[in-house]
Amino acid sequence: MAIELKQLQYVVEAAEHQSFRGAAEAVGVNQSAISRRIRDLEDALGASLFNRHSGGVVLTVAGRKFVRHARRALNEVSFAKAYVGCVGRGEEGQVRIGISSSLAAGFLAELLREYASQHRKVAIDIIEGIPKNHLAAVRLRKLDVAFIADTPSIQGCDSVQLWKERIFVTLQEGHRLARHEVLSWNDLQEERFVVSRNESGIDTNSLIVERLAELDARPKIDHYCVGRGNLMQLVSFGLGITVTNESAIAAQFPGVVHRRLDDEILYFSAVWSPVNDNPAWRRMLSLVRVMVHDLDLRLCH
Repeated sequence: MAIELKQLQYVVEAAEHQSFRGAAEAVGVNQSAISRRIRDLEDALGASLFNRHSGGVVLTVAGRKFVRHARRALNEVSFAKAYVGCVGRGEEGQVRIGISSSLAAGFLAELLREYASQHRKVAIDIIEGIPKNHLAAVRLRKLDVAFIADTPSIQGCDSVQLWKERIFVTLQEGHRLARHEVLSWNDLQEERFVVSRNESGIDTNSLIVERLAELDARPKIDHYCVGRGNLMQLVSFGLGITVTNESAIAAQFPGVVHRRLDDEILYFSAVWSPVNDNPAWRRMLSLVRVMVHDLDLRLCH
């Protein structure tokens, strides 16, 4: 037996107003429509919900029990409509983000800070990792978006270049090169580098190898299974130097200094699946475009 939501609403309104006329005025329909739909429901149920009299209506014993459940059902439907509406508008839900850059500063940090302030009911799930894993997760819809460096055109994905960062050399305080504000790869040919195997940001090892190969230099690189914090400690101990992107140097580490690497720029992009219809992500994408537009305007001035 199918029971319509309108029938539940009419019964609840009639019970509250103790009349079909009052119920009709409350919902904006004719009294005859209220009376007919409630009678159809009673016939389908095989029980009277109201005792009719000249002054109005009174719930029967069966009617009182029915109204109690009808109110609960209407409340659940109302809650479901409100919740789905919030999710559909991107006001609630979850956005899953893959990153390969520091959140200490820069465009990505500003984006997440602004998005979180505008959408406090949206859960932001952030996963650090390497770009190739993020791209696979985007294709499988396990991530809504990946923010990664040096993004080429990726088949089956949409992407947009968002920001660029300078590359810096990290040195021990007192290192002979620390007196220079800007360094070149020529300055680094004889240096020993320390690189983290766990680093999820730029591909430091490849960058060093490629740039020194262009100078016919053989790089000296030691790899450590440490995070960024401990890698900075190794530099402070004098075990070597390393390179990192601009946003990462906002985090302060004692015993090290950062010097800009001349003519070395890293570009970052957002990558997402074009069939991803997550409203929370679409809201973030809209914010991304607004922020990029504002940034372009500031640079023009």
